[in-house]
Amino acid sequence: MLLTRKSKLRRDVIINIEPLESRAAILEDGRLEHFFIERPTEARLVGSIFKGRIQNLDDGLQAAFVDIGLKKNAFIHYWDMIPEDAARLLEADEGGGPPQLRRKRRSAGEIAKRFPVGSEIVVQVTKDVIGTKGPRVTANLSIPGRYLVIMPGSNLKGVSRKIEDTKERERLKKIIARLPARKGIGIIARTAAEGVRKTSFVRDLANLIDIWEEVEEKIRSQPAPCLLYQEPDLAERVVRDSLTEDVSRIIVDSREVFERLRAKKGRISRRLRNRIQLYDGPVPIFEHFDVERQLEHAFRRRVWLKSGGYITVDETEALVAIDVNTGRHKSSSPAEDVMLTVNLEAVEEIARQLRLRNIGGLVVVDFIDMRQSKNQRAVFRALKKAMQQDRARTNLMPISPLGLLEMTRQRAEESIHRVTSCDCPYCHGRGKVKNPLTMSIEVQRRVNAILKSGQACNLRITVHPGVLDRMRRQDEDILLSLQERYGANLSFVANPACHMESFIIQNADTGEELFRAVPPESR
Repeated sequence: MLLTRKSKLRRDVIINIEPLESRAAILEDGRLEHFFIERPTEARLVGSIFKGRIQNLDDGLQAAFVDIGLKKNAFIHYWDMIPEDAARLLEADEGGGPPQLRRKRRSAGEIAKRFPVGSEIVVQVTKDVIGTKGPRVTANLSIPGRYLVIMPGSNLKGVSRKIEDTKERERLKKIIARLPARKGIGIIARTAAEGVRKTSFVRDLANLIDIWEEVEEKIRSQPAPCLLYQEPDLAERVVRDSLTEDVSRIIVDSREVFERLRAKKGRISRRLRNRIQLYDGPVPIFEHFDVERQLEHAFRRRVWLKSGGYITVDETEALVAIDVNTGRHKSSSPAEDVMLTVNLEAVEEIARQLRLRNIGGLVVVDFIDMRQSKNQRAVFRALKKAMQQDRARTNLMPISPLGLLEMTRQRAEESIHRVTSCDCPYCHGRGKVKNPLTMSIEVQRRVNAILKSGQACNLRITVHPGVLDRMRRQDEDILLSLQERYGANLSFVANPACHMESFIIQNADTGEELFRAVPPESR
């Protein structure tokens, strides 16, 4: 959750605590840039450490399934099962998660010998339960603090890749090398460590070692499967990961949480602790700081840009599709310049939307077509730069000849959209229903078939009010012609409770139901 720094921007952290939900928003000069949500009924697993038991080894998948005490077994790759692999660090992950590693292939025989079915293993969750898939775990453990991340099972010492200043990197490396860490515990300096004094590192490391010693005690004393360590709640994580020198204030609307955060003397300096403030105003905190309105606009399918252009965001099972359009943008400039301007403006909003919505996996962006390759490269570079402040790992591919940019974003948890919503009970997630014209045609087709078969000549048809309105206004002549052809009598009834794609045909004389149409998802 750690964020990169932006100079000369006022950064406020707003935390809203409610019985069923906690929310945190980070504002930069009043503009919503980061948003987090957590519900106590939906426990967050990412970062949690478990003592599990090997349930199955799948040589085809090169993976094992581990019982960690949840409904679904955890999934772990063979190359993630041996902690010593942490020594092969490529670069430190500044978000406090497991380091990025070279994947060393492990033979099935080697794994089966070291981890037979039924044996115990200590693992950490790197990806939460998503859809029907269980959590993904690793044996390469890491515990983040304010300025440091410790990695039990490794002797590595390093500095976050997002600290780019050479002199500062050297200073931090020297400090870390002298820290009193016992053998077998690696240390990484987080981005928040930039400019921090050595005494703060010593205090932070002592807290992390205390946490790890508690975990070790549980490993020795508790049977598998069991929970050994869990990341703190949303409020504590936000304070831990965002309370840096460039944060103006952290405002929370719960006195209990406010006092708990202020009491973290071992982790927060007195000067920074004074920036944590309590809000007790009459207006809800998110409304007072204009966060609620910004959330409402940001989470719409269509997000407008200042120039008049807009982007649309659609989440599907396989990928997330983002489309860029000129919309109401007006300019006397050449078309190519207009396209470049809107695309460059869209880049900043796309990067922001990915963060706000916590979108992960495969993302495809359909930019407005640009003929000049130099403009395509400019848009690609702009998006790559905009994604640098994202805490999740991303991988971008250049714009293709079709004008599409493909990228991946690390997905550790469900997106905000999937956490806060469910499929529409009316359209069942399709997002579309048949229009009145289509339904009028289907009704006429079925009525014609019943009359032609001689089942009945007096029919009572119940339809949605929108369909009946269409029939009365535009299809009346066709229906009258149908009556005359068969010498029938058709009676139409509107029922607001009737689904747009449903209709019922009854024998008006006997009340017998002759046909009922229902939406495909209801069958």
